[in-house]
Amino acid sequence: MIKQWNIHSGYDKDQAEYLQVNCGVNRIVSALLVQRGITTTDEVQAFFNPELSMLHDPFLMKGMDLAVERISEAITKNERILVYGDYDVDGTTAVALLYSFLLQQTSNIGYYIPDRYKEGYGISTTGIDYAEQTGCTLIIALDCGIKSIDKINYAKEKGIDFIICDHHLPGEHLPEALAVLDPKQHDCNYPYKELSGCAIGFKLAQAFCQTQHIPFSTLVPFLDLVAVSIAADIVPITGENRILARVGLEVLNRLDRPGIRALIENARQEKDKAKAIGIHEIVFVIAPRINAAGRIDHGSKAVRLLVSTNYADAVQIANEVNQNNSDRRDLDTDITREALEMMQQSEEFTSRKSTVLFNDKWHKGVVGIVASRMTEHYYRPTIILTESNGMVVGSARSVKDFDVYAAIEQCGELLEQFGGHKFAAGLTLKKENFESFSARFEKVVSSSITDDQLIPREEIDLEINFNEINFSLLDALKKFAPHGPGNMTPVFCTSNVFDTGYAKIVGNNHLKLELYQENNYFNKMNAIAFGQGDFLDFFRQQRPLKICYTINENFYNNRKTMQLNIRNIQLI
Repeated sequence: MIKQWNIHSGYDKDQAEYLQVNCGVNRIVSALLVQRGITTTDEVQAFFNPELSMLHDPFLMKGMDLAVERISEAITKNERILVYGDYDVDGTTAVALLYSFLLQQTSNIGYYIPDRYKEGYGISTTGIDYAEQTGCTLIIALDCGIKSIDKINYAKEKGIDFIICDHHLPGEHLPEALAVLDPKQHDCNYPYKELSGCAIGFKLAQAFCQTQHIPFSTLVPFLDLVAVSIAADIVPITGENRILARVGLEVLNRLDRPGIRALIENARQEKDKAKAIGIHEIVFVIAPRINAAGRIDHGSKAVRLLVSTNYADAVQIANEVNQNNSDRRDLDTDITREALEMMQQSEEFTSRKSTVLFNDKWHKGVVGIVASRMTEHYYRPTIILTESNGMVVGSARSVKDFDVYAAIEQCGELLEQFGGHKFAAGLTLKKENFESFSARFEKVVSSSITDDQLIPREEIDLEINFNEINFSLLDALKKFAPHGPGNMTPVFCTSNVFDTGYAKIVGNNHLKLELYQENNYFNKMNAIAFGQGDFLDFFRQQRPLKICYTINENFYNNRKTMQLNIRNIQLI
């Protein structure tokens, strides 16, 4: 795919030079730090050595004092508490965390995950009815609820209090819950706005510990769940999220949680079992399996896995979840193929600047994944819809810098409900409104999206030379982890690159290369370019090329080597 390269060369060179001198880092590292907004020696120290002591006081979050007071009252009076959460990774990890923590304080507690197909996203009347039937007088909602005005009113009529812990954008009006914890409230002064839903649950537990004089160390074992939620929900890995993710990965790698251990051992190949688990493995191994429970079966299975204290039980559930994931992959493949065929058979669809596809036979649990696949393929805002309970429901995905939530909001009068954020959203509408919505959405997108936004971009941190790449640089780059939005893996580019004659295709059209830069033949770099075998002839012809890449560490036969992972190639 042709990509537009955006090299971030506009950083403050004086600030970079200051860090180079005062922090003892090289010019590449100092430039990367300044690009990430890190410009003082104290900020460098905090970035490279994030500690839990740097976390913000949870009581800075609006509503926290009310929430903690109500939970304390419920425990004192032995009221039954229901921990309620969404069926995705963020929701199920949040429920597992807060349920397990509060179970240490009271046995009069349960949890509830709504059925994706019968109840849909967020707070449901069915869930509130369940709370009433089981004698619950307090519901703590996690990763949902910020727009559930009618549902909260329904609960109040039944004498059930609500505490909402959400991180999605609030609407114009807030639900009348006893407490609403959401840093994105316009009058909330909490310093960090981008916490995951699970992280907000963690902050609630942290606040409870402070009032009850429970040691903070009690909470540390739960940070593996927070790390999983941060990676899976693709929230920025900056500020407080970075601290939680960094320490959370350390906890996760101990594999003390039977459910996580069972998932990893089920999914990992033998050769990978010694590798540390990072953000990449959460996103591509752990998260899809946790999500698959809610997509194919029921999200409560994921919670059962995550709260399990018995390894044998966890293995059994992990096997079921793994099968759910296999079934999900099959559905994903089939529906993506059908969606691509619909696009290819219609001139109207190919001329649009948005993609809106509907098929009442498609599986509701994978339309979000298919929307992501279609966005990758055609690179334009995409909505994939199916039918559920007589309504048209689906998921939207966007391209870089285009606010798909705002575009959907402009079609709001045609929708029954919608929610989400800039790059992903969910929506529900009546069947008779589908054609009007599709036309309106296309009109909104066409009038607001730019041509540049419809071209995929390769964001490149720096242009460097091969002679600047060494193990010292690689060790410094490791300190930038964990990576994610706001702190992506550093990407570099190098010009006038040639192959030594080693170039060959391996696997499914991947290029394996041995490269050198012009006039420096003896400084060679091993490289892999996944899915870019079409460039083989250019390398064999000794054409000068420009590559962008990340720098990776490889272990083979007990030998550590460096390898460039080439993301894109340009002819010079």
